[in-house]
Amino acid sequence: MGKYIFKRIIGLAVLLLGITVITFAVIHIAPGKPTDLEAQFNPKVSMEARERISHLYGLDKPLHIQYIEWLKRFSRFDFGASFMDSRPVMDKIMERIPITITIELISILLILLIGIPIGVSSAVKEGSFYDKGMTIFVFIGFAVPTFWLSLVLMDFIGVRWGALPISGIKSLEFEKFGFFEKIIDISRHLVLPVLVSTFGGLAGISRYMRSNMLHVLKQDYIRTARAKGLNEKQVLYKHALKNALLPVVTILGLSIPGLIGGSVIFESIFSIPGMGRLFYESVMARDYPVIMGVLVIGAILTLLGNLLADISYVAVDPRIKLE
Repeated sequence: MGKYIFKRIIGLAVLLLGITVITFAVIHIAPGKPTDLEAQFNPKVSMEARERISHLYGLDKPLHIQYIEWLKRFSRFDFGASFMDSRPVMDKIMERIPITITIELISILLILLIGIPIGVSSAVKEGSFYDKGMTIFVFIGFAVPTFWLSLVLMDFIGVRWGALPISGIKSLEFEKFGFFEKIIDISRHLVLPVLVSTFGGLAGISRYMRSNMLHVLKQDYIRTARAKGLNEKQVLYKHALKNALLPVVTILGLSIPGLIGGSVIFESIFSIPGMGRLFYESVMARDYPVIMGVLVIGAILTLLGNLLADISYVAVDPRIKLE
């Protein structure tokens, strides 16, 4: 196990290096420069002033030199300073990442707790009214755009009914609240973003779970278990479920980038100060150091998610040996 993990970490490090090369090149090749943004606020900015700004940011150097300098800083886990406010990029990310990870972890947990039972029950009741109804329900969640669902929930639940707050993660009088009141206040602010994130992810997990269960339930060892006189719950949850979970673990590991990418939309709509909103603001401002920092952190989380998914195979299926 230890040897396998070491090999995977080396491979992931090489992959991460390749990701940083491509990302750095795409960001700098894309239309628009930080100096163009300065000119928008002050059209009278001279060419000499633009050149001074480019020199200040180090943008006048060849692209490969800029990347090498960035890579040297990254080796110390230093992403440089933001072009917008000169603050260290790592400080800005560390301020935002806890709320994004909290929302994503809650969403993943809810997706598993809701999606797996839906998939299992749909497989057991294949072709029934329940199965068809759940299929329609989860595919509606898959088809509905995140931004549209966010706006609809904000309109009905937040504005018309006034049941939940529609922006930010805490109220204006948050500092005056007691400990438990603060927890309740933050929880109420997170309900809508978590709901949006969870609703869109149910379709994939529940459909994969249903498909895997249908395949497993037709295997010989399931018929043997039933022939031995085991009750249906033991057959389903002790024998069938563990074998059906293996592909779901893979999908779960690969779903992390989608959840992080989706946070850009709902964090911007709900005004949540998370990684997604920071990324959006940085892209609009052409803040290269922050863009690279957010993308690299997202890539690291994705690669770690895939590694954990591979390790989880052993726990789900003891027949698999990691070498």
